[in-house]
Amino acid sequence: MADLESKQDASDSSAHPKGGKDEVALELMKFITLQTGYGRTAQASAGFSGKPGTRSPDEHAESLLELFRRCRKVVAEES
Repeated sequence: MADLESKQDASDSSAHPKGGKDEVALELMKFITLQTGYGRTAQASAGFSGKPGTRSPDEHAESLLELFRRCRKVVAEES
């Protein structure tokens, strides 16, 4: 029984390696993109739309990287 508990403790300490904060920031970024619909392709719909979907793939990638940087900053401030 004690062996089982010590194995669980060891696995818990290795669950968040050095890049743990980056992984938390990545999960935060995923959450934001899923909740806001960020990154979805623009679909034709009736009525007004907020922004036209004319961004290039490079612009889209750059904005995702900027979002990740912002998430990393927030995670670093919290710890």
